Amino acid sequence: MALKQAALKIRENAYAPYSGFQVGVALMSSSGEIYTGVNVENAAYPEGTCAEAGAIARMIAAGDRKITAVYVVADGAEPVPPCGGCRQKLAEFSAPDVPVTMATISGIEKTLTVAQLLPGAFTPEHMDHLG
Repeated sequence: MALKQAALKIRENAYAPYSGFQVGVALMSSSGEIYTGVNVENAAYPEGTCAEAGAIARMIAAGDRKITAVYVVADGAEPVPPCGGCRQKLAEFSAPDVPVTMATISGIEKTLTVAQLLPGAFTPEHMDHLG
């Protein structure tokens, strides 16, 4: 419930003057901290930042490295999944079984795991031969 409330609250701070599509994200790290992010658009569209990327950057800057749960909320008719790039970012810092709940502001929710969102993810294990 804390993730949901944090995502709903932070979504209001999204900067989306071009699309009008505000997204809020809250993620929990293995330390129990909650990190939030919003989408930030730019006049040089599409040079903005996704909400998931912002939340992950805050988590990394704080010294945490592992995500244990994610909540994404937007004002759509159906829950909106993270974009492909953000799915890869989530996979970098999450176990495959980490739940990602996608929701609308009206309360519709859908939960999938990171592995379900990004089957066949490229992971650090693919680069083991470099070590």
